[in-house]
Amino acid sequence: MNTKYIFVVGGVMSGIGKGVASSSIGKILQSRGWRVSAMKIDPYLNVDAGTMNPVEHGEVFVTADGLECDQDIGNYERFLNIALHRENYMTSGSVYQSVINRERNLEYGGKCVQPIPHIPEEVIRRIRAAAKKDKAEIMMIEIGGTVGEYENLLFLESARMLHLERPNDVLFVMVSYLPVPSKIGEMKTKPTQHAVRALQSAGIQPDIILARSEFPLDQPRKRKISIFCNLREADVISAPDIETIYEVPINFEKDNLSNRIIEKLQIKPKQHDLIEWRAFLRAVKKKKPDLHIGIVGKYFSTGKFSLSDSYISVIEALKHAAWAEGRNAKLTWLDAEAYEHDVKTRKALSEFDGIVVPGGFGARGIEGKINVIEYCRKQYIPYFGLCYGMQLMVIEFARHVAKLKGAHTKEVAIHTPHPVIDVMESQIENLKNHTMGGTMRLGNYTCNLTPGTIAQRAYAVKKVVERHRHRYEVNNAYVGRLEEAGLVFSGRNPRTRLVEIAELKDHPFFLGTQFHPEFTSRPLSPHPLFRAFIRAAKKTK
Repeated sequence: MNTKYIFVVGGVMSGIGKGVASSSIGKILQSRGWRVSAMKIDPYLNVDAGTMNPVEHGEVFVTADGLECDQDIGNYERFLNIALHRENYMTSGSVYQSVINRERNLEYGGKCVQPIPHIPEEVIRRIRAAAKKDKAEIMMIEIGGTVGEYENLLFLESARMLHLERPNDVLFVMVSYLPVPSKIGEMKTKPTQHAVRALQSAGIQPDIILARSEFPLDQPRKRKISIFCNLREADVISAPDIETIYEVPINFEKDNLSNRIIEKLQIKPKQHDLIEWRAFLRAVKKKKPDLHIGIVGKYFSTGKFSLSDSYISVIEALKHAAWAEGRNAKLTWLDAEAYEHDVKTRKALSEFDGIVVPGGFGARGIEGKINVIEYCRKQYIPYFGLCYGMQLMVIEFARHVAKLKGAHTKEVAIHTPHPVIDVMESQIENLKNHTMGGTMRLGNYTCNLTPGTIAQRAYAVKKVVERHRHRYEVNNAYVGRLEEAGLVFSGRNPRTRLVEIAELKDHPFFLGTQFHPEFTSRPLSPHPLFRAFIRAAKKTK
């Protein structure tokens, strides 16, 4: 079977769920028996997502083979329950870099290298390479941003050229928002009409429109979109707001989306099996008690608004674990800087059943996080530290229990008397030479677990492989002194002896990981450490 390609593009505005839509379409087709994979195209000149501000762009997700990429790769992995590769993500910067490198190596044979056709040809080459590596029968390709943006045009041109070459193997889906102005009270289709015309001006006619809105799409609006956007009513799919993103595949199937795709791609119908997914959703929607979990971070605020995309994998991992334990995770965003000076704010932490400090970088909010960690340790509130959250946990313990006055991380305090967190030896030259992009310790590394510890009991195995993204580590020169004071290093890398997990005995749950377990949590298989954290929060409650 030739690979079929489904391009997903944005219509009216960004941030309305193209990634979830792509993941959901993939899930539906996967449930019908096809091998499905997915990839994301970002129009930024950044070579990868590692240097992007998480407040502006959202979480930086890391693949198993160590690429820093867009958060939507995380969505694809969670829905499809697969591990994607660096081939499944590209940016304008990475594409241009490849073309320029080929030109410098004389691989164009003396031709004048031009934006068209050479950039689209490189994009198509990458799409095919990803499909081949994944052995995909159907490849979902999400193009970031919205139609009509200059930075998207070369990617739309790539999609148009692939469709020209293989018209029966390429499908276009537009995700467009239909606003309902409160003072008017009517769902408006005109923005979608204009978006479709912008797409048509790039030589592409959408085959399917996913009509995102606060409310389900009604028949008059379906008919209007059909007439003015040049497609059948059956190809206008209602995509209203729902309680959880995991309902989206079921909602799409209410409008027979998979059958529409099967017909258009001229592929033979297979099974139709969303049984396990539907059972999972029934469990999710069943009424159950809340667990109040606080997430202490500094990437929430953008002007007057608070966003959660900076920690999306953490949020989803907490939900997965809570649902598996018969609870709902009621999450509250806590600004780290609010806990730096006012002791009263720390006392309010006792209202929570558990606290998470996720990954991050830099000095802002660091003392507030350390104060939160100290409070959780002393008041026996379950605490889970991820990456930087583990390093700060070690610093807090070193200062207040091991009595290492002034203990800190060299990332923030280069002249600290006790660098319990120090730069990795392999990273010294990178920092010295300012070779920063894509040079951290990234992707999968092995961790050996100490028998009988919280971590080992949670995993129920002796060795695990987890994904990383960091330059600094627990300084092995201080491990002995910290262990003598009572800190348990329950996970170590077998080759470098780098500390991967730290925990405390005689505490409901006080554990941190150098790696990012949130990246491998799945709706149907929550991560073991998140489940252990949620179980501890249940007991504490």
